[in-house]
Amino acid sequence: MDGRARIVLAAGGTGGHLFPAFALAEELRRRGYAVELMTDMRGDRYGTGFPAERVHCVPAATVTSKSPVALARTALTLGRGIMAARTILKSIEPAAIVGFGGYPSFPPLMAATHLRIPSALHEQNAVLGRANRKLARYVDRIATSFETTRFLEGPLLAKARFTGNPVRDQVINVSRVPYPSVESGPLKLLVFGGSQGARFFSEVVPAAFAAMRPEIRRVIDVVQQAREEDVAAVRAAYAAAGVPAEVATFFKDLPERIATSHLVIARAGASSVAELSVIGRPSILVPLPHALDNDQLQNATRLAESGGAWCIEQKNLTPEALADAITTLIEAPSMLVEAAAHARSEGRPDAVLRLADLVEELALRPA
Repeated sequence: MDGRARIVLAAGGTGGHLFPAFALAEELRRRGYAVELMTDMRGDRYGTGFPAERVHCVPAATVTSKSPVALARTALTLGRGIMAARTILKSIEPAAIVGFGGYPSFPPLMAATHLRIPSALHEQNAVLGRANRKLARYVDRIATSFETTRFLEGPLLAKARFTGNPVRDQVINVSRVPYPSVESGPLKLLVFGGSQGARFFSEVVPAAFAAMRPEIRRVIDVVQQAREEDVAAVRAAYAAAGVPAEVATFFKDLPERIATSHLVIARAGASSVAELSVIGRPSILVPLPHALDNDQLQNATRLAESGGAWCIEQKNLTPEALADAITTLIEAPSMLVEAAAHARSEGRPDAVLRLADLVEELALRPA
């Protein structure tokens, strides 16, 4: 140990939990803290680039079934995780711990409670997630990404503080790029959906172009994320429609591509909504259907109500409906400019500073 105060971040499972943890780690390191990450095996794939001194893998499991056997198996895994996290935390002796939701954060936060380590939760969505609901009564502080959060009520409100959803330095840097002019050149459309959206978008978006008038197709350039098994078919569909398209499985520079786009089509995960808002780009948001607690629908609705996006549920997004929506925006580009401004007004580029302030208050609190 080098004498610096240490902060543990607990996050894993998906980028939606890891990206705000990544942003907080960057800021805490700037403030002189040593940061360590506790995650599950799924989260370990992010370890190489995560700005932490060390990455600790702790057993975790999500409740996916109500059968007694499945519940018992989950409870056993979480119990093992709590014991492992307790051992690691005793060796680290952190000044504070912050969990970012999902069941990978459950063992570290419960272990921290037993060890009386100051703790906080960060909720990325407009709905308090299930793991966070179970942990909320044990922690000292709850940071929220929205000014009102569903299921955050009663005595829990006294612990809550609105910080916004932190975004990475990479996003903050490109947020300075002004919205590109819609008066000259093609309209640049970016489509991404992560693992749970790429397949649907691969089927619907190219088909929407086939349904458009030829003069509309000619003024659009597309960049689209697709699953590896869909890339060839998506490229062929755009080629048949005469639409210039770059199709790939992953874009490392996604924030930069958001910044150079006129319109984005995406799912409504918390990190996506936060990045679109901070960068200030209009979007058609298609919430993941059947998600627990409809968190993506809540996220999309909040941004749509501000005027910064259009929310279309997947059941309503036919190729014809999408073709009509894009055509309307191309024929009335002022709608895009106005939506970009509204999206930016919802952005919280200072969210990471506000969350880091909260964490420092915990870390410096007298024992």
